Amino acid sequence: MARPGTASSVRSHGAGPQGDTRAALVSAAVAALREDGFGRASARNIAARAGCNQALVFYHFGSVADLLLAALDEVSAQRLDQYRDAVAEGTSIDELVPVAARIFREDLDKGYVTVLAEMIGGASSTPGLGPEVAKRIRPWRQFARDALDDAMQASGLDGVIPGESVAHAVVALYLGLELLANLDGDRKPALALFKDAEKLAGVLRAFSPTGGST
Repeated sequence: MARPGTASSVRSHGAGPQGDTRAALVSAAVAALREDGFGRASARNIAARAGCNQALVFYHFGSVADLLLAALDEVSAQRLDQYRDAVAEGTSIDELVPVAARIFREDLDKGYVTVLAEMIGGASSTPGLGPEVAKRIRPWRQFARDALDDAMQASGLDGVIPGESVAHAVVALYLGLELLANLDGDRKPALALFKDAEKLAGVLRAFSPTGGST
């Protein structure tokens, strides 16, 4: 049985009033997930961080689980905007790989991956949370699909590899690398893989129909 004030379930409810308190609770929930983990991200913990009464968690969000999902939404929205800006820097596959390596390091440095990892871990013990977390990963697959399609076209490789399958594989691999690096505290194997991918991308570009030209 869950402790009082923990994320015991995901409830369906209307959006609560917007304002400084709601934003403060979301920011506090992000910090609680990142620093204390899902199991200790209770209403009391989050409200204390936000400097407000824990009853406001339920007033604004209906449940702790929904507040934690709002925290995941906030982190995802911020990172997706930054990913789009970063991807705009590279047009081909060989330019895209070092960009991906850089934002991979940023994710780990700033603890963004920890928020998602804690939510994935908490999904096993919180009814209804798993599908909600999975739903929030879908936009990343579409983002990966769009970025890869553009890069493949710029590299003269469009149509060579099914975009949907590759996008799914890239998101799964990227998340897996982040989770493993976060778990054991060693990002060197993942960064080495990015280096290898950069070399492979350069080879693919060289043998593309454009012959490496832009």
